[in-house]
Amino acid sequence: MSDCSQPIEFCVAMKHEKKTIAPTSRGFVSITDRRIHWEYYGKKQRKAVCLLNGLAMSTESWQPFLPLVLDDYDVLLYDYLGQGQSSCEDEPYFIPSLCNHLRLILDSLEINQIHLMGISYGGFVALDFARLHQERLNSLTLSGILLTHEMLFQMYQDLSLRFYRSGPEGFDLYTHYMYEKIFGESFVTNASEHLEHMRKNFHDRYKDRVHCLIRLTEAQNPFFEQLDTNLEDYRGIATPTLIMVGAEDRVILPSVQRKICGILPNTRFDVIPDAGHVVYLEKSETFFGKLRDFMQVRG
Repeated sequence: MSDCSQPIEFCVAMKHEKKTIAPTSRGFVSITDRRIHWEYYGKKQRKAVCLLNGLAMSTESWQPFLPLVLDDYDVLLYDYLGQGQSSCEDEPYFIPSLCNHLRLILDSLEINQIHLMGISYGGFVALDFARLHQERLNSLTLSGILLTHEMLFQMYQDLSLRFYRSGPEGFDLYTHYMYEKIFGESFVTNASEHLEHMRKNFHDRYKDRVHCLIRLTEAQNPFFEQLDTNLEDYRGIATPTLIMVGAEDRVILPSVQRKICGILPNTRFDVIPDAGHVVYLEKSETFFGKLRDFMQVRG
């Protein structure tokens, strides 16, 4: 799987030097004057999985995890508006539009169906893509996401926006707050000396483009405003769905994530011990092992 001498999650935390895996193809799809960056790994001779970014990620974020997938599946990555190499104008973003960008990428690559995996913010994109285009899916995997109105999550989102909008000092403070919030105790204990390096990378990546975090976060508002209207469409998602939850997730409690099982009719719920909100990072071997097994059965 991994050529790192330690578990992959600690290689990531310590910025372990590994050879970058080059995509087989890469490019952009254009919508008016906006460009959406994508990368494809593989020769399109087997099933592919699209790994959807979290809020503050980019295609580059997935590099350490590609070896855990590429032995068995091709991989598609893309940056939302406001991320990585995609356009990052300070204007409203909408989650259904992010889904449409994925559809356009699939069309351009002549891919009819794909496995879809969304973590955290990527879960919103995954759920709406399944609502709008479930005929394009082989399977759906979610982690760290919700599909109900929850006061604690609304408070967390509102507080994040206040930090983003409060200037450089407030944003710096937010990066400390976020890293305390998203990880489980085990990961923080074992990787504590490397957390500052990780935090600083996040800070430096977004300090001059905080508006992207604001616009992506604000896109959740219409998602929840339309949730009741779209609920029957979500109930109609028959795609086999795996929900992997960190037992110590304090951003979206496991009990909240379990409610998705009462909405999507074909779900499997799996709790990962000793992990917080970022299960794919904290328990990488477990997370991607379960993902591969699920896609094999549902492929």
